[in-house]
Amino acid sequence: MRIAFPTLEDLGLDATVHNHFGSAAYFVIVDSSDDSVTVRANPDQHHDHGQCQPLRALGDTRVDAVVVGGIGGGALRKLAAGGVTAYRAEAGSVAHNLALLKAAQLTAFTVQMTCGGHVQIGDHIGGCGHH
Repeated sequence: MRIAFPTLEDLGLDATVHNHFGSAAYFVIVDSSDDSVTVRANPDQHHDHGQCQPLRALGDTRVDAVVVGGIGGGALRKLAAGGVTAYRAEAGSVAHNLALLKAAQLTAFTVQMTCGGHVQIGDHIGGCGHH
């Protein structure tokens, strides 16, 4: 299985899994069949809110799953249509979340768990269940 982990830094397995799929600077791709790791930049990082193109962001890299802290409903539906399951990450590194996924301890996202938007409330940006 090939798994994509959105991150802000190019640190491989040591990178922290990012809270938002579309705004991640990088994707750490792990192939669980041989534990190989590759990192690719997100070419769709600077899109308008709600216009994330997750399969384009992954480019020619085919994955079976995505592990991320949060994701919008549109991106979740587009991934599902492409045969990709999105799992909700726990706070921590790619390595930590990879171990949880392998142990079947991460929950697959549902539309009810997705981000509905980012609303500024005082000093806090809210609207997503993972904040």
